[in-house]
Amino acid sequence: MPTAPKPPNPQPRQRRKEARPQELLDAALALFVEKGFAATRSEEVAARAGVSKGTLYLYYPSKEELLKAVIRQNLSHVLAAGADVAEGFEGSMAELLATMLRTWWEHVGGTPAGGIHKIIMAEVRNFPEIAEFYSQEVVVPAHDLVSGIVERGIERGEFRPVPPHEVTHVLIAPLIFLALHQHTFGECPIGEHPVEPSRLIETQIDLVLHGLLQTRPSEKA
Repeated sequence: MPTAPKPPNPQPRQRRKEARPQELLDAALALFVEKGFAATRSEEVAARAGVSKGTLYLYYPSKEELLKAVIRQNLSHVLAAGADVAEGFEGSMAELLATMLRTWWEHVGGTPAGGIHKIIMAEVRNFPEIAEFYSQEVVVPAHDLVSGIVERGIERGEFRPVPPHEVTHVLIAPLIFLALHQHTFGECPIGEHPVEPSRLIETQIDLVLHGLLQTRPSEKA
């Protein structure tokens, strides 16, 4: 007697359905960086992700909500994880600061997520809702994280009594520049002095810490 055919395995379909939000976010990030947020159409994101426009709207009802999800997944979660690390860190604040700068490049700047800074810098002025969201999700947590490390270093007597707010901007600005460079001039290197990200970050760490330490290495004797 012939056996009845086996029902199709639902697992691949289920995996595909579960993968769709990630595929949509990846497609959106790539297109927003390549074309700009305003110039990218929702159907283009859906097509690159291999789904219909209707499917896209099931997950993200507007292009603005899609960008918010991209920011939340690629930046907000990294900052939250960094705050957890900082809270439980038992070493010196100089060591923690260096770790944070290196980790940022590893998880954000040196990945496609670094392109979010290009999107924001180029177009956020025309999208006040996105500006407010980015400020609350990224700017404020990043400032609180870095300035908190600086303040703890000052309280411990490890850092000189520098202004934490201004120092925070001095620390973050080169990282933003580096991310912007990677997605602009970095795509088409010009000149004889290309920017090498890891060397630039290590140089920043060296210069900043030697300017923050209460006792400079040359003064130890």
